[in-house]
This record gives sequence, C-alpha cells and structure tokens, in this order.
Amino acid sequence: MREIAVIGAGAAGLMAAIHAAGPGRRVRLFEATSDGGRKILISGGGRCNVLPSEIDPRRYVTASSPNTMRNLLRSWPLAEQQRFFEEEVGIPLVLEPETGKLFPVANKARTVRDSLLRFAERRGVEFVPDTRLVDLSRDGAQWKLIFAQAPPATVDAVVLATGGRSVPQTGSDGLGLTLLERLGHTIHPTYPALTPLTLEPSSFTDLAGISLTVTITAISELEKRSATGGFLFTHRGFSGPAPLDISHVAVRGRLAGAPPARLSVHWGTRSAEQWETSLSPGAQSVASAVRQWLPSRLADRLLTDAGVPGQKVLAQLTRADRQAVLDVLLRYPLPWTADEGYKKAEVTGGGVALSEVQPRSLESRILPGIFLAGELLDAFGPIGGYNFAWAWATGRLAGRGAAAAG
Repeated sequence: MREIAVIGAGAAGLMAAIHAAGPGRRVRLFEATSDGGRKILISGGGRCNVLPSEIDPRRYVTASSPNTMRNLLRSWPLAEQQRFFEEEVGIPLVLEPETGKLFPVANKARTVRDSLLRFAERRGVEFVPDTRLVDLSRDGAQWKLIFAQAPPATVDAVVLATGGRSVPQTGSDGLGLTLLERLGHTIHPTYPALTPLTLEPSSFTDLAGISLTVTITAISELEKRSATGGFLFTHRGFSGPAPLDISHVAVRGRLAGAPPARLSVHWGTRSAEQWETSLSPGAQSVASAVRQWLPSRLADRLLTDAGVPGQKVLAQLTRADRQAVLDVLLRYPLPWTADEGYKKAEVTGGGVALSEVQPRSLESRILPGIFLAGELLDAFGPIGGYNFAWAWATGRLAGRGAAAAG
C-alpha cells in the first residue's frame, strides 16, 4: 500500500487529496486546525467565489517564468474545473454577472468546504485534524513527518499545501516555506499581496464608508499595474478589489527601499470625453454636474482639492478651472503611507521558484517525493476567484503527481 500524506486541508490540499486517492494508495490529509479550509470559509464575504468566469494569465504576478505559470494554470481549464465542482462534487455554481464570479447556488462558503471534505472522504481520504507538521526529513526512499502532539509518520510521498503567511489566524504561518528553504529550495521573497493600503494620519476619514467603481494605477521603480473595480474608503485608508489588486506594487516597492509608489485614481466609470461633456458650459453648478455621477461627499472633496468652488456655474469655469476638475476626476494622486500587512492580505506573494518543480507533476526537483501546491508556489492572481483557480489546478496536479510516482 503506497502511503501519501497531504499537509494542509485548504483549497489546494483538499484538491490534492481528492486526486491522490485511489486503489492501492492510503491518503491521509493532515490539518493543523480542527476543521480546515478556513480561508475558503471567509472568502467572498462568506459566500466563496469558487471560480472566475474567465481567466487571463497576464493578470497573475510571479517572479518565476510566466510561461511555466501559464502552463500550470492551463493544466486544468476553467470549464473542466466547473464541471468537476458541479457534476462530481455536487456543488452547482451560478454566475454573478456584475462581477464575473462563480458562486455556489447555496451562497455559502461552508457548502464548498464541507462538500469537498465529504467528497475526499468518499474517495477514501483519511482526514486527520489538529495535527500540525513541525518538521520533515528524508528516511531512505521515504519521508518522515514530525507532528506536534501526534506520532510521527513515514510515507512514500508528501504533498505540501500549507499555504503562505496571509491571514495567520486561519492557520497560515509560513511553516512550509521555512521548511522548504531549509531543505534547499529557492524562495522568492515573500510579501503581503491583495492587502488594504493605509494612510497615517488619514485625511479621508470623513469619506469612510463611501464605495464606488474606479480605475487605479500604481507605478513604482519596479513595476506598473492598473486595476478597475470596487474602491472603499476606510477609517485607515483604502480597500476594495481595485486597491487590493495593485497593492503589491506599493508593498514590493516599499520592501525594496524604493521611493513610495505613485497611485493615481480615475473616479467612477465615465470616460474623459464624457466628463468633458458634463463640464461643458451651462447653467448648472459644477458641484451638481459632478454629484450626478459620484457620491456627493466625494464630489465635494474633489472640487475642494481642485480649488474650484462647487457653487460656480459651469458657464463661469475658466479653462484652468475645467482642467483642474478633470485632473482630480481622472488622475487623482492618492496618498498612502503603509499597508495592512499579512493580517489582512488575501494571499502571499513570492514563494517557491516555479523552476524548482516538475511542471507536469509539481514534484520538487530538489526533494524527490515532495510535491508542492497552492500558495507555497510563486504566483498569485487578482481578486475574483483567480487564486482559487490556481489552488484547484496546482492541487490537482500535485495530487495526481503523488499518485503516479513511485
């Protein structure tokens, strides 16, 4: 009987265990917490956006080969992933048109986590909760696993799906990265990604709670990235899908000691031409013209920053006035000072270099018999199910690889 251990019952680990299971194999899924899948439970506001409806590999971030990353994603196309969830696991999905995300019809993240765990157990996987890995070492042709408060285990193959360092209260403590680095793997520097940005002291506290769709661009000495989506003013700074999707530019620049990344916001969804039309000469006040398309408090703040009185009639605007208003609407310089770090980061950037795993099985090139999946690997995508798609695809590949080896 071939012994396979999967470490971590998150998205990637559950998928790895499911695909490692089969005749002649004993698969044990070890989980440090009492239940597992805690990031699944908090995703999508407790609803779990299982998959995006479309996927663009160019939106992923990696310090490794983008071609390798694309190939790993394409190993399990979205349509096949959706069919797996609906037809095999029994989780019907529904598209949310305004966001392009696929959610469970039940609209509950717990449905996803519990269904995957039950499906794994039906496939013969043994779930072992409250068992935290603390070390592993080679034992001849096998691997010896050392657990806290549990007997050691010797196995033929190990799938490490322990996650990164983000949202540590869910059980992600970075141990897998630490062990792999000690055992010889190259770890691209890790950092909090998809994390809210902060401003201290905040000059926008009066706007806290306002949300709208924006396009935000971040430029550092290292890179440039733009994102369109929801934006939320918080008491500490800025959150929402758009700021989160560009936060890594700010974070990586700061950690590299570069000058702070420059953030620029195009408020709302109107084009430059549409705003020019709205601000063309007329009897309406400039405040009324802007408030028609943006939240009133934000509109008033932007006009103050532009130095244009809101009560001024559009016909009275000078060319300089009109340009100043257009500038704050289309290219607003957004100040920031820091970020919320790993405690609120959706994912961990960086990780194990993709060149150090076999692309068809995700077996370590450094440590034969060890297979890697999910957030341990050097890639992450934007908000909207992209990181689940990565976890499902790499988990499946690693599980299948562990089943076929030996």
